[in-house]
Formats: sequence, structure tokens, C-alpha cells
Amino acid sequence: MRTYGKALSAAAAVAALSAATMATPASAATIRVERVYSETVWESYGTQFTCPPNQVITGRSHYGDENAKTTYQCSRIMIDGVQVEVHSGDWTSPQRESRGDFSAPENQVITGRWHDDDENGPTRYRTAAMYWQGRQVVLAGGEVSREYKESSHSWLALDGKVMTGRVHYGDENGKTWYRYATVAFQG
Repeated sequence: MRTYGKALSAAAAVAALSAATMATPASAATIRVERVYSETVWESYGTQFTCPPNQVITGRSHYGDENAKTTYQCSRIMIDGVQVEVHSGDWTSPQRESRGDFSAPENQVITGRWHDDDENGPTRYRTAAMYWQGRQVVLAGGEVSREYKESSHSWLALDGKVMTGRVHYGDENGKTWYRYATVAFQG
């Protein structure tokens, strides 16, 4: 009988250890968002800008009216030293630039922007889902930047964050805000 009691106790201990191990959250992965590319394009000439493969937009600057140039900053995302895959989708439906309010779908980032003409012209965005070792990377804590004057600004996402949307009202003297979120992944 005593042997039976010890076997039961050992089995209970193994079950308890197993449950404790499963209940412990996985350690957080090391995530780095590294700015590695920038490109300057004409704003109003219908230029379709898309970051290079496996990169996302993390900054934008514009100085002047619709006949000036816009500069985009692109970043790669590294998780535990391995680059995240970025699967860009199609361009969104156009919206009027002077009343633009765009947010990427949940857990997607912006990889491109396409604008034609002045503030009454169309703007489109290109969004993407991100994957690391076959599992989708998520975004946490969506935030909105401070207000910028469109014709005189430079915006960069804070460390570890990526662009997820943009709001603009008016012409080049109007206001622009950026939406951004933190890249998150549990390893």
C-alpha cells in the first residue's frame, strides 16, 4: 500500500509540475525596428511609393505644397535576430486627401502610399500583415501623434513602433496626424 501512495504522489507531482510549466507565460522575444531605407518622391505626380520587400513605413516628411517632394522612412523588423516577413496587400480604395482618415486593418502596418494631384486628389495606402517563423506578428497600443502642419513637418515613429494610419484635413497648410503601434510577439 505504501508503494501505491508514493506512486500516486509522484504522479501528482509530475502533473502539478506540468501544469505549472504550462501556466508560465512564454518569455518575450527581443524585437528591434531598424530604419534602413529612405526615399524621396514627388508628392502630386501619382507616384506609387512602396517600401522595399519586408520593410514597413516608420516615418514621413513633407515640406511645401503638392508640387514638393515627400520623404518616406522604411524599417525592417527583427525578432530574436531574424527578419520579419512583410506580406503587402493591394492598394486601398482612393479617398480625398483633404478629408483623409485612414487606419490599416487590425494587426497590419502601412508599407506604401500613392497620391495624385492636389488636396482634392486621391490618396491610397498599401497595408501588410507581418509574419515571423510562420506566426503572425501583432500590434499593441495604438497611438496618435501630435498635430503637424502638412507643408512643414517631419515625423518618425518612436522606437519599436510602426505606422498604422494617417489623418489629414485641408490643403498643404492643413493638419496631419499619424497613427502608430508597437510591434509585439510572444516567443
